Amino acid sequence: MANVTLDWKSMRDRAGPFPPEAFQFVREGLAHTVETAHGPHAIGPLDDDESRHVSGQQLCLGIRDYAIDQFGDLAGTVLRHWGLRKTEDFGKIVFAMVDAGLMRTTDDDSIEDFRDVFDFDEAFASPARAGGLGGEKPETSGRA
Repeated sequence: MANVTLDWKSMRDRAGPFPPEAFQFVREGLAHTVETAHGPHAIGPLDDDESRHVSGQQLCLGIRDYAIDQFGDLAGTVLRHWGLRKTEDFGKIVFAMVDAGLMRTTDDDSIEDFRDVFDFDEAFASPARAGGLGGEKPETSGRA
């Protein structure tokens, strides 16, 4: 991977106008997802071992969890600031990085694997927006 020259223009043309931070975050989210799915021994340099593969759906869910771990209640705000508004955006970044030689896919992987994996508004609703701690609706007394 050290021999890969980054062509940001080509990657952004392929993925969309996401900033470099979004690309880096997706890479970090991939590492988090692989480690969660396959254990810490699975993280390492690229080779021919497909035992570290995660599906597009797994990656989206892993990125969601990683975003919440990293940014807490601000996860949705940070991702939206980077232009990420739906799970397909993760797929656009992944396939742009695949084209650039920064990631790999299998023959079974498709951009469609990233479509509608979860709803951003629901996944990144803060407890306050979701109605209080634990997502419970606050009680109303019926009094004005």
